[in-house]
Amino acid sequence: MTRSLTAGSTMLFIGDSITDCGRDRDDPASLGAGYAAMAAGLHAARRPGQRIQFVNRGIGGDRVVDLRARWKRDCLALSPDTVSVLVGINDVWRRYEGDDPTTVEDFEEDYRFILGEAAAHGARLLLIEPFLLPARPELWTRREDLDPKISAVRRLAYEFGAALVPADGLLAQAVADSDVQEWSSDGVLHLTPAGHALLAQAWLAAAKLDTAERAR
Repeated sequence: MTRSLTAGSTMLFIGDSITDCGRDRDDPASLGAGYAAMAAGLHAARRPGQRIQFVNRGIGGDRVVDLRARWKRDCLALSPDTVSVLVGINDVWRRYEGDDPTTVEDFEEDYRFILGEAAAHGARLLLIEPFLLPARPELWTRREDLDPKISAVRRLAYEFGAALVPADGLLAQAVADSDVQEWSSDGVLHLTPAGHALLAQAWLAAAKLDTAERAR
């Protein structure tokens, strides 16, 4: 049985630049300006008595192998009660921009390792799908690399009993209803405030922070 979030519990956001979102690396309490800060603020407003400690350890440019390399320091050492992970788009991007691909097998192996380590320490898990919006026509071709990695994240969510934020589908639906520029300027790394707010709302719905313990 995993730990539930009660007063004084720690909720860790970790991942790449979408989570990082300009946080102050010199301030351990800095949450940046993106969905992590928005979700924390909304939760505090809705449940002020819980006094959950939200922590952001996103680092721009990270791939899943980078998370694995810093997992003890930036995750396990903090003893978080819940761990929220968003990673994968840099694993895709490096294939096209740096000729440095990550196979889906390696991606899933490293992702499974970090989730296993967190679960072994009793943390609840919440996974956010990596996503890609068609801000430019050539981005459609990159889905051949992204889609198998999204499938891997979904498999791991099922395997570990983790909550899942279906961010790729959520943002695709938003783009279908309005212009892509309302949600992301580049379709990949830089969500607009509206895009971050949409992600924060979905995160809160998936996290169910006011519920009792959730069995793995």
